[in-house]
Amino acid sequence: MSTDDTTTETDASTSNCGAASTTDSSSESTCGASSSTDSSSSSCGASESTEEKVGSTADDFDADPGKLTAVGLGPGQPEGMTERAKAALADAEHIVGYTTYIDLIPDDITDDAEDIYDTPMCGEVSRTEEAIDRALAGNDVAIVGSGDPNVYALAGLALEIVESKGATASALDFEVVPGVPAAQSCGARLGAPLVNDSVSVSLSDHLTPMPEIESRLHAVAGEGFTISIYNPWSRKRRENFQKACEILLAHRDADTPVGIVHGAGREDEEIELTTLGELESYGETDLVDMTTTVVVGNEDTYVFDDRMVTPRGYETKYDY
Repeated sequence: MSTDDTTTETDASTSNCGAASTTDSSSESTCGASSSTDSSSSSCGASESTEEKVGSTADDFDADPGKLTAVGLGPGQPEGMTERAKAALADAEHIVGYTTYIDLIPDDITDDAEDIYDTPMCGEVSRTEEAIDRALAGNDVAIVGSGDPNVYALAGLALEIVESKGATASALDFEVVPGVPAAQSCGARLGAPLVNDSVSVSLSDHLTPMPEIESRLHAVAGEGFTISIYNPWSRKRRENFQKACEILLAHRDADTPVGIVHGAGREDEEIELTTLGELESYGETDLVDMTTTVVVGNEDTYVFDDRMVTPRGYETKYDY
Protein backbone atom coordinates (compact mmCIF):
# COMPACT_ATOMS: atom_id res chain seq x y z
CA MET A 1 0.00 0.00 0.00
CA SER A 2 1.19 3.51 -0.76
CA THR A 3 1.19 6.57 1.47
CA ASP A 4 1.72 8.99 -1.38
CA ASP A 5 -1.65 9.65 -2.97
CA THR A 6 -2.65 13.28 -2.54
CA THR A 7 -6.20 12.90 -3.80
CA THR A 8 -8.85 14.16 -1.39
CA GLU A 9 -12.19 12.55 -0.70
CA THR A 10 -15.20 13.62 -2.74
CA ASP A 11 -18.88 13.80 -1.92
CA ALA A 12 -19.30 10.33 -3.46
CA SER A 13 -17.60 8.91 -0.40
CA THR A 14 -20.16 10.32 2.05
CA SER A 15 -21.79 7.59 4.12
CA ASN A 16 -25.55 7.21 4.29
CA CYS A 17 -25.89 3.79 5.90
CA GLY A 18 -28.45 4.98 8.40
CA ALA A 19 -26.48 4.30 11.56
CA ALA A 20 -26.11 6.66 14.50
CA SER A 21 -24.14 9.74 13.54
CA THR A 22 -21.27 11.19 15.49
CA THR A 23 -21.29 14.63 17.05
CA ASP A 24 -18.03 15.57 15.35
CA SER A 25 -18.91 18.32 12.91
CA SER A 26 -15.86 17.52 10.79
CA SER A 27 -17.21 14.08 9.90
CA GLU A 28 -19.46 13.50 6.90
CA SER A 29 -20.26 9.96 8.01
CA THR A 30 -23.63 9.01 9.45
CA CYS A 31 -22.22 5.62 10.43
CA GLY A 32 -20.17 6.95 13.30
CA ALA A 33 -16.86 6.34 11.56
CA SER A 34 -14.18 8.85 12.42
CA SER A 35 -13.22 10.79 9.31
CA SER A 36 -11.63 13.88 10.77
CA THR A 37 -8.94 15.33 8.55
CA ASP A 38 -8.19 18.59 10.29
CA SER A 39 -5.80 16.95 12.76
CA SER A 40 -3.86 15.16 10.08
CA SER A 41 -0.29 15.98 9.23
CA SER A 42 -0.33 13.57 6.30
CA SER A 43 -0.20 15.07 2.84
CA CYS A 44 -2.56 12.40 1.56
CA GLY A 45 -5.42 13.51 3.75
CA ALA A 46 -5.40 10.60 6.18
CA SER A 47 -5.20 11.01 9.91
CA GLU A 48 -2.05 9.79 11.57
CA SER A 49 -2.59 6.56 13.51
CA THR A 50 -2.08 8.37 16.83
CA GLU A 51 -4.79 10.92 15.99
CA GLU A 52 -7.49 8.76 14.41
CA LYS A 53 -10.06 7.57 16.94
CA VAL A 54 -12.87 5.08 16.75
CA GLY A 55 -15.97 7.21 16.47
CA SER A 56 -18.63 4.75 17.61
CA THR A 57 -19.17 1.52 19.49
CA ALA A 58 -21.38 -1.49 18.98
CA ASP A 59 -23.84 -0.01 21.51
CA ASP A 60 -24.54 2.93 19.18
CA PHE A 61 -26.37 0.67 16.70
CA ASP A 62 -29.95 -0.47 17.20
CA ALA A 63 -30.20 -2.87 14.25
CA ASP A 64 -29.25 -6.53 14.28
CA PRO A 65 -25.72 -6.74 12.82
CA GLY A 66 -25.28 -7.65 9.19
CA LYS A 67 -22.25 -9.40 7.71
CA LEU A 68 -18.69 -8.20 7.12
CA THR A 69 -16.52 -9.89 4.49
CA ALA A 70 -12.93 -9.03 3.61
CA VAL A 71 -12.49 -9.90 -0.06
CA GLY A 72 -9.22 -10.30 -1.94
CA LEU A 73 -9.44 -9.24 -5.59
CA GLY A 74 -6.23 -10.94 -6.68
CA PRO A 75 -3.86 -9.32 -9.18
CA GLY A 76 -6.32 -6.94 -10.81
CA GLN A 77 -8.01 -8.32 -13.88
CA PRO A 78 -11.52 -9.83 -13.47
CA GLU A 79 -10.34 -13.26 -14.62
CA GLY A 80 -7.78 -13.21 -11.80
CA MET A 81 -10.54 -13.06 -9.17
CA THR A 82 -11.67 -16.30 -7.61
CA GLU A 83 -15.25 -17.42 -8.12
CA ARG A 84 -15.68 -17.25 -4.36
CA ALA A 85 -14.60 -13.59 -4.37
CA LYS A 86 -17.02 -12.74 -7.18
CA ALA A 87 -19.85 -14.48 -5.34
CA ALA A 88 -19.08 -12.67 -2.09
CA LEU A 89 -19.11 -9.30 -3.84
CA ALA A 90 -22.32 -10.12 -5.71
CA ASP A 91 -23.99 -10.99 -2.39
CA ALA A 92 -22.82 -7.82 -0.62
CA GLU A 93 -25.23 -4.92 -0.29
CA HIS A 94 -22.44 -2.40 0.28
CA ILE A 95 -18.89 -2.52 -1.10
CA VAL A 96 -16.14 -0.49 0.58
CA GLY A 97 -12.57 0.04 -0.56
CA TYR A 98 -9.70 2.12 -1.88
CA THR A 99 -10.82 3.87 -5.06
CA THR A 100 -8.26 2.13 -7.29
CA TYR A 101 -9.38 -1.29 -6.04
CA ILE A 102 -13.06 -0.48 -6.46
CA ASP A 103 -12.27 0.34 -10.10
CA LEU A 104 -10.92 -3.20 -10.56
CA ILE A 105 -14.27 -4.80 -9.73
CA PRO A 106 -16.39 -5.81 -12.76
CA ASP A 107 -19.12 -3.30 -13.55
CA ASP A 108 -21.88 -5.89 -13.35
CA ILE A 109 -21.04 -6.39 -9.67
CA THR A 110 -20.73 -2.73 -8.69
CA ASP A 111 -23.85 -1.81 -10.66
CA ASP A 112 -25.91 -4.29 -8.64
CA ALA A 113 -24.60 -3.15 -5.24
CA GLU A 114 -26.86 -0.91 -3.18
CA ASP A 115 -23.98 1.43 -2.35
CA ILE A 116 -20.27 1.86 -3.05
CA TYR A 117 -18.06 3.71 -0.56
CA ASP A 118 -14.52 4.48 -1.66
CA THR A 119 -11.68 6.60 -0.35
CA PRO A 120 -8.31 7.57 -1.85
CA MET A 121 -4.97 6.31 -0.60
CA CYS A 122 -4.26 6.62 3.13
CA GLY A 123 -7.89 6.21 4.15
CA GLU A 124 -7.32 2.67 5.45
CA VAL A 125 -8.59 3.23 8.99
CA SER A 126 -11.55 5.45 8.10
CA ARG A 127 -12.84 3.20 5.32
CA THR A 128 -12.37 0.03 7.38
CA GLU A 129 -14.32 1.59 10.24
CA GLU A 130 -16.94 2.72 7.73
CA ALA A 131 -17.34 -0.86 6.53
CA ILE A 132 -17.69 -2.11 10.12
CA ASP A 133 -20.22 0.59 11.02
CA ARG A 134 -22.32 -0.28 7.99
CA ALA A 135 -22.27 -3.93 9.02
CA LEU A 136 -23.19 -3.02 12.62
CA ALA A 137 -26.10 -1.03 11.17
CA GLY A 138 -27.49 -4.23 9.66
CA ASN A 139 -26.01 -4.26 6.17
CA ASP A 140 -24.10 -7.05 4.41
CA VAL A 141 -20.77 -5.36 3.62
CA ALA A 142 -17.70 -6.36 1.64
CA ILE A 143 -14.41 -4.52 2.18
CA VAL A 144 -12.04 -5.15 -0.70
CA GLY A 145 -8.33 -5.08 -1.38
CA SER A 146 -6.03 -6.28 -4.11
CA GLY A 147 -4.18 -9.55 -3.68
CA ASP A 148 -5.12 -11.30 -0.43
CA PRO A 149 -6.76 -9.67 2.62
CA ASN A 150 -4.12 -11.20 4.90
CA VAL A 151 -1.06 -9.96 3.00
CA TYR A 152 -0.26 -6.32 3.88
CA ALA A 153 -3.99 -5.70 3.81
CA LEU A 154 -7.00 -4.91 5.98
CA ALA A 155 -8.29 -8.19 7.42
CA GLY A 156 -6.29 -7.72 10.62
CA LEU A 157 -7.19 -4.05 10.92
CA ALA A 158 -10.87 -4.93 10.56
CA LEU A 159 -10.72 -7.38 13.45
CA GLU A 160 -8.80 -4.89 15.60
CA ILE A 161 -11.44 -2.20 15.03
CA VAL A 162 -14.30 -4.66 15.60
CA GLU A 163 -12.73 -5.49 18.97
CA SER A 164 -12.21 -1.82 19.83
CA LYS A 165 -15.91 -1.15 19.26
CA GLY A 166 -16.95 -3.82 21.73
CA ALA A 167 -18.32 -5.97 18.94
CA THR A 168 -17.31 -9.53 18.00
CA ALA A 169 -16.32 -11.20 14.77
CA SER A 170 -19.02 -13.81 15.35
CA ALA A 171 -21.74 -11.18 15.70
CA LEU A 172 -20.73 -9.73 12.31
CA ASP A 173 -20.31 -13.20 10.78
CA PHE A 174 -16.85 -11.95 9.78
CA GLU A 175 -15.25 -13.89 6.94
CA VAL A 176 -12.08 -13.59 4.88
CA VAL A 177 -12.29 -14.53 1.21
CA PRO A 178 -8.73 -15.10 0.01
CA GLY A 179 -7.27 -13.83 -3.23
CA VAL A 180 -4.06 -14.50 -5.14
CA PRO A 181 -1.28 -12.47 -3.43
CA ALA A 182 1.04 -10.26 -5.46
CA ALA A 183 4.07 -12.46 -4.82
CA GLN A 184 2.32 -15.46 -6.36
CA SER A 185 0.89 -13.44 -9.27
CA CYS A 186 4.30 -12.00 -10.03
CA GLY A 187 6.09 -15.29 -9.49
CA ALA A 188 3.83 -16.86 -12.11
CA ARG A 189 4.70 -14.13 -14.60
CA LEU A 190 8.42 -14.66 -13.96
CA GLY A 191 8.46 -18.43 -14.33
CA ALA A 192 9.13 -20.52 -11.22
CA PRO A 193 11.11 -18.45 -8.71
CA LEU A 194 9.10 -19.29 -5.57
CA VAL A 195 8.93 -23.09 -5.56
CA ASN A 196 11.25 -23.41 -2.56
CA ASP A 197 11.26 -21.54 0.79
CA SER A 198 10.45 -17.87 0.29
CA VAL A 199 9.54 -14.79 2.33
CA SER A 200 7.91 -11.41 1.71
CA VAL A 201 9.20 -8.07 2.99
CA SER A 202 7.53 -4.69 2.55
CA LEU A 203 9.73 -1.60 2.23
CA SER A 204 6.92 0.72 3.33
CA ASP A 205 7.86 2.38 6.63
CA HIS A 206 4.42 3.96 7.01
CA LEU A 207 3.57 1.40 9.71
CA THR A 208 6.87 -0.42 10.31
CA PRO A 209 10.00 1.59 11.25
CA MET A 210 12.80 1.35 8.71
CA PRO A 211 15.33 -0.05 11.25
CA GLU A 212 13.01 -3.04 11.73
CA ILE A 213 12.71 -3.50 7.98
CA GLU A 214 16.49 -3.38 7.62
CA SER A 215 16.90 -5.96 10.39
CA ARG A 216 14.45 -8.30 8.68
CA LEU A 217 16.20 -7.89 5.33
CA HIS A 218 19.54 -8.79 6.89
CA ALA A 219 17.97 -11.84 8.54
CA VAL A 220 16.37 -13.27 5.40
CA ALA A 221 19.03 -12.21 2.90
CA GLY A 222 21.62 -14.24 4.77
CA GLU A 223 19.52 -17.41 4.40
CA GLY A 224 18.48 -19.31 1.30
CA PHE A 225 15.09 -17.72 0.87
CA THR A 226 13.83 -16.18 -2.31
CA ILE A 227 12.53 -12.75 -1.33
CA SER A 228 9.44 -10.96 -2.64
CA ILE A 229 9.72 -7.23 -1.98
CA TYR A 230 6.44 -5.32 -1.73
CA ASN A 231 6.05 -1.52 -1.87
CA PRO A 232 9.61 -1.07 -3.12
CA TRP A 233 9.69 2.61 -4.00
CA SER A 234 7.77 5.84 -3.66
CA ARG A 235 8.70 9.44 -4.22
CA LYS A 236 8.72 10.04 -0.46
CA ARG A 237 11.09 7.24 0.45
CA ARG A 238 13.36 6.34 -2.43
CA GLU A 239 16.18 5.82 0.09
CA ASN A 240 14.41 2.69 1.41
CA PHE A 241 14.87 0.97 -1.95
CA GLN A 242 18.49 2.02 -2.11
CA LYS A 243 19.14 0.69 1.39
CA ALA A 244 17.42 -2.59 0.58
CA CYS A 245 19.64 -3.08 -2.47
CA GLU A 246 22.69 -2.36 -0.33
CA ILE A 247 21.67 -4.94 2.29
CA LEU A 248 20.88 -7.61 -0.28
CA LEU A 249 24.25 -7.11 -1.99
CA ALA A 250 25.98 -7.54 1.36
CA HIS A 251 24.64 -11.11 1.50
CA ARG A 252 24.22 -12.21 -2.12
CA ASP A 253 26.23 -12.16 -5.33
CA ALA A 254 25.70 -9.28 -7.71
CA ASP A 255 24.71 -11.72 -10.49
CA THR A 256 21.80 -13.13 -8.46
CA PRO A 257 18.72 -13.16 -10.76
CA VAL A 258 15.99 -10.63 -9.95
CA GLY A 259 12.55 -10.31 -11.48
CA ILE A 260 10.65 -7.01 -11.54
CA VAL A 261 6.90 -7.08 -12.19
CA HIS A 262 5.04 -3.79 -12.48
CA GLY A 263 1.23 -3.77 -12.37
CA ALA A 264 0.75 -7.55 -12.52
CA GLY A 265 -2.49 -8.40 -14.27
CA ARG A 266 -3.28 -4.79 -15.14
CA GLU A 267 -3.20 -2.85 -18.38
CA ASP A 268 0.20 -1.32 -17.62
CA GLU A 269 1.89 -4.62 -16.71
CA GLU A 270 5.63 -4.70 -17.38
CA ILE A 271 8.15 -7.43 -16.66
CA GLU A 272 11.93 -7.17 -16.49
CA LEU A 273 14.62 -9.70 -15.62
CA THR A 274 17.83 -8.26 -14.23
CA THR A 275 20.48 -8.97 -11.61
CA LEU A 276 20.89 -7.86 -8.04
CA GLY A 277 23.87 -5.73 -9.01
CA GLU A 278 21.70 -3.77 -11.46
CA LEU A 279 18.57 -3.56 -9.32
CA GLU A 280 19.22 -0.16 -7.74
CA SER A 281 19.43 1.48 -11.18
CA TYR A 282 15.73 0.75 -11.69
CA GLY A 283 14.71 2.81 -8.67
CA GLU A 284 14.38 6.05 -10.62
CA THR A 285 12.44 4.47 -13.50
CA ASP A 286 8.70 4.12 -14.01
CA LEU A 287 9.09 0.36 -13.72
CA VAL A 288 9.51 0.40 -9.93
CA ASP A 289 6.73 1.98 -7.88
CA MET A 290 4.06 0.99 -5.38
CA THR A 291 2.37 -1.39 -7.86
CA THR A 292 5.65 -3.27 -8.39
CA THR A 293 6.81 -6.49 -6.75
CA VAL A 294 10.50 -7.39 -6.89
CA VAL A 295 11.46 -11.07 -6.65
CA VAL A 296 15.06 -11.69 -5.59
CA GLY A 297 16.43 -15.16 -6.27
CA ASN A 298 18.57 -17.22 -3.93
CA GLU A 299 22.00 -18.74 -4.59
CA ASP A 300 20.42 -21.56 -6.65
CA THR A 301 18.08 -19.44 -8.76
CA TYR A 302 18.95 -19.19 -12.45
CA VAL A 303 17.40 -17.91 -15.67
CA PHE A 304 16.28 -20.36 -18.35
CA ASP A 305 14.64 -19.17 -21.56
CA ASP A 306 13.81 -15.77 -20.01
CA ARG A 307 12.26 -17.36 -16.94
CA MET A 308 13.48 -17.47 -13.36
CA VAL A 309 13.88 -20.95 -11.91
CA THR A 310 14.54 -21.80 -8.26
CA PRO A 311 15.19 -25.56 -7.96
CA ARG A 312 13.06 -27.37 -5.41
CA GLY A 313 15.70 -30.06 -4.85
CA TYR A 314 14.40 -32.86 -7.08
CA GLU A 315 17.70 -32.89 -8.95
CA THR A 316 19.46 -34.19 -5.84
CA LYS A 317 17.23 -37.28 -5.60
CA TYR A 318 16.15 -38.09 -9.14
CA ASP A 319 17.79 -38.49 -12.54
CA TYR A 320 16.08 -36.54 -15.28
